[in-house]
Amino acid sequence: MSKELPDIKKDFSSWYTQVVNRAGLADYGPVKGTMVIKPYGFQLWENIRDTFDKMIKETGHVNAYFPLFIPKSFLAKEAEHIEGFAKECAVVTHTRLKASKTEGVVVDPDSRLEEEIIVRPTSETIIWSMYKKWIQSYRDLPVLINQWANVVRWEMRTRLFLRTSEFLWQEGHTAHATSEEAEKETLDILELYRKLAEDYLAVPVYTGLKTESEKFAGAERTYCIEAMMGDKRALQAGTSHNLGQNFAKAFDVRFQTKDNKEELVWATSWGVSTRLIGAVILAHGDEKGLRLPPKIAPIQLVIIPITKNDNQVAEIKEYLAPLLNELREAEVRFYEDWTNNSPGFKFNEWEMKGVPLRMEIGPRDVKEGKVVLSRRDKIDKLPVFKDDAVECIKSTLIDIQKCLFKQALDFRNSNTYKVSDYIEFKKIIKEGGFVRCGWDGSIETEAKIKEETRASIRCIPFDENPNGLTCIVSGRVAEHEAIFAKAY
Repeated sequence: MSKELPDIKKDFSSWYTQVVNRAGLADYGPVKGTMVIKPYGFQLWENIRDTFDKMIKETGHVNAYFPLFIPKSFLAKEAEHIEGFAKECAVVTHTRLKASKTEGVVVDPDSRLEEEIIVRPTSETIIWSMYKKWIQSYRDLPVLINQWANVVRWEMRTRLFLRTSEFLWQEGHTAHATSEEAEKETLDILELYRKLAEDYLAVPVYTGLKTESEKFAGAERTYCIEAMMGDKRALQAGTSHNLGQNFAKAFDVRFQTKDNKEELVWATSWGVSTRLIGAVILAHGDEKGLRLPPKIAPIQLVIIPITKNDNQVAEIKEYLAPLLNELREAEVRFYEDWTNNSPGFKFNEWEMKGVPLRMEIGPRDVKEGKVVLSRRDKIDKLPVFKDDAVECIKSTLIDIQKCLFKQALDFRNSNTYKVSDYIEFKKIIKEGGFVRCGWDGSIETEAKIKEETRASIRCIPFDENPNGLTCIVSGRVAEHEAIFAKAY
């Protein structure tokens, strides 16, 4: 990589865009606001996807697929829901084109639909229209369905992975016989999201409740995981919603209880998206590019032979052969870089891509029966005897995973502040960081803070302690201890 990245401390935004591009993760699509996820980026998404897919299947959830197109009338059934998404909806009005001598093709006016179709921004409405057909009795409950899909939300301001007009995600939609079951489902899924973020992405998160103004449109309660990025801004990394009986009412989904009574179903929905890739970049990246946690890295180990002629190539390939078999048996994801580029170029390229561990082998190493390991998260080189290499690689990958999490956790904790003064609050928000402080629970105070500082309540954390606190703005007794920050 010949060109240096923008200074991560001075131009974080440009740094991010350059890393996404130069690491080969994604590119801009031909339609404004869309993105092309390149193979390396998609492998990263597949690893995240497969990890979470295994988690939910172990808890009894199953995958299904629902149509991309939703009748406009469906969205009109749940007023709060449609109000939340109306400005982002892409609408299909016609079904075909026809040839034009002057313009090539034009929309055929005779193909106008009787009812416009919405390209799914989320799937609650179409899924609940099906649940009405599928649910009649308590014996049909619970319904624990997840969908891996694309959705379209016509965003005005976009950024690769973080906010695009089309993105990939999972969306769980469950139906339950009681409010208690629905609430438990919502919180259980939130815990899986926390585990995914912290144990696999190495991104520490706060878990908590969204305020009424920040909750999902159509939900009774929204819970979330919130992470701090490298520029000290917040990123909402996942949400889990208790929908109450709102969608059951909208679509008249009822079931017969064990007591032969008829009741409305209770619902949840929950989702994470390709935004998680953005979280990994923003939380772990450095001046050299990506730093990927080993558990989700497409390539955990890159092998770089250092040779000057064909004889050395043959010698190193023979030397490596049994070691590569051991790596396969150990299920280490590795890649051999036999390109003709210089070692320095290769080092820079794979550092940009964030590969956790690098192995170098030259003629001298062959003679000494060694390989040289270099960690992406630290500046060091470790000579290791070939016979010990696999065990050393496995233990080092585990340590890299732990170290990345600790670095991110220390960074977040050192940039999270408890304050009781609004002047100090505004100073921290301006400079960057999370603020934990008292909030009186009023929409007016929340709106005032957002208008004056552009900081929002990221969540009311589960470990809040409002005792003895007063509101940062009004001075009234605090109803909650909230976490404020500027966010993506």
